[in-house]
Amino acid sequence: MHHAIDFIQDLAVIMLLAGIVTVIFHRFKQPVVLGYILAGVIIGPYTPPFALIHDEATINTLAELGVVFLLFSLGLEFSLRRLAKVGVTALVAALTEIVLMLWLGFEIGRGFGWDTMDSLFLGAMLAISSTTIIVKALDELGMKRENFAQLIFGVLIVEDILAIAMIALLSGIATSGSVNAVDVGLTLGKLLLFMVVSLVVGLLLVPRLLAYVARFKSDEMLLVTVLGLCFGFCLLVVQLDYSIALGAFLIGAIMAESRELHVIERLIAPLRDMFSAIFFVAIGLLLDPRVLLHYAAPIAVITVAVVLGKIISCGLGVFVSGQDGRTSMRVGMGLAQIGEFSFIIASLGLSLKVTSDFLYPIAVTVSAITTLLTPYLIKGADPFSRWLGRAMPPRVAYVFRQYTQWLQGLRLSDERAALVGIFRRVAFNVSVNLALVVTIFLVVAYFSPRLIALFSPWVTDDGLQSTLVWGVALLLALPFLIAVYRKLKSISLLLAELSVRPAMTGRHTAHMRRAVAEIIPAAAMVGVMLLVAALSASILPSTEMLLLLVCGALLLAILLRRWFIRIHAKLQIALKHTLEQDSEQS
Repeated sequence: MHHAIDFIQDLAVIMLLAGIVTVIFHRFKQPVVLGYILAGVIIGPYTPPFALIHDEATINTLAELGVVFLLFSLGLEFSLRRLAKVGVTALVAALTEIVLMLWLGFEIGRGFGWDTMDSLFLGAMLAISSTTIIVKALDELGMKRENFAQLIFGVLIVEDILAIAMIALLSGIATSGSVNAVDVGLTLGKLLLFMVVSLVVGLLLVPRLLAYVARFKSDEMLLVTVLGLCFGFCLLVVQLDYSIALGAFLIGAIMAESRELHVIERLIAPLRDMFSAIFFVAIGLLLDPRVLLHYAAPIAVITVAVVLGKIISCGLGVFVSGQDGRTSMRVGMGLAQIGEFSFIIASLGLSLKVTSDFLYPIAVTVSAITTLLTPYLIKGADPFSRWLGRAMPPRVAYVFRQYTQWLQGLRLSDERAALVGIFRRVAFNVSVNLALVVTIFLVVAYFSPRLIALFSPWVTDDGLQSTLVWGVALLLALPFLIAVYRKLKSISLLLAELSVRPAMTGRHTAHMRRAVAEIIPAAAMVGVMLLVAALSASILPSTEMLLLLVCGALLLAILLRRWFIRIHAKLQIALKHTLEQDSEQS
């Protein structure tokens, strides 16, 4: 009972002081995130005359819930369609920014004599801008609808995805203590596979479940269902050795495609606000003013590096992809800060015990300073770009204008644009189906001991048991393998038409085109089956049984081809219908 009273007292102190500070910061039109951090400093153990918090462990647990709700809310704002509109520009800008800031942060850390892990985590913390702070700043300035703001949102979406990958990668590096190119490739490949399959399967199931629950017209039922799905998926992700942040973001992105999105956002908002407030207050609790004074020089250097580095890297990435100088400067100055992902990465380093204690308060302080500067940087982007235009030598300005005009003039003809669109759609379709095939074999291989135990009363031979398990995986994957073959066949026909010209092959044109159309998909399917065999090596049957299974699958595919195609078409239509619902909402 005494423990419960201490917890309620701590929670009361946090929420009361956070509420007071929020009102004050709102009056002075400052980001409330800074107020929460300041509240944490005031009630923290490092601020005399006495500590107001008794149970820091419980508060930190609630702060972790804040991370879940914060990233879940970011996932709810995720939009595949918004990303597609500014895809190339956002991707180029985000990659340019992340690579440069990773390098810059690492070099700054090494320059101050910090060890490799501290320097690496510093680079990661500087690489990602704050979605929450930027969206709030643009909303308060009334600029959310402008073109540069849409580009900023696109960059932030790409950053969020890459940040999740970075968190998973840093966890692996921290555990192994080294960076191996093969391990990095495998980590990113498995992460991408998991994300694709989670999104596809989730989009097929979750929106329909939410739609069913919403029929009861009960906010309580919908909220409990949403929270159950959120925490359940987070638990699954943790069991697969990924971060809880990944699970929260992905399930949020899946729920973002449901018709009930606006209701979910309304129901989740109070929980998000409460627990994210505790999260930012808990950050303030860890701030020791004496440490900040001791590391004043690194804080100043890192702050300057964040502002200048992000303006240059993001602005350059946007400009290189074909935007004009004014838009590039507005995007660069709008992204010149760090925020919630930096705290999460800093917390990861502390929890894994691979970073020094001083790194966390440095990251928080730099975030606080750059957050304070964000509205002024956004408002000052236009005057600064005009001044830069006047100060720039005429020849340099002329070269920049010519480059932008040349790049914007590189537009594909209607025919080529249509071909590129076809290739892109087919490649995406093939990739998704291959991801599902690979996942089926990996999941069956993982559960193979249980499946073998299920077959063992009737089948005692080890070879036959492996054959049955691999056969089950092949049967489940058959609709997707048939879809891959059909898509490859259609693209092969198009390639045959384009590559085999009558002027070169004469009367043999039809035969050559037919040969090309048959060879490409057949060779590709051989490669697919070799990949599947490599991934399912633990349950792979003998060569004779493997050939027998493949021949049986081919016969089954021929006899039941239409049935398999119908199954896959229903899944594809269901997925397309879900995405079209999202388009209607937006």
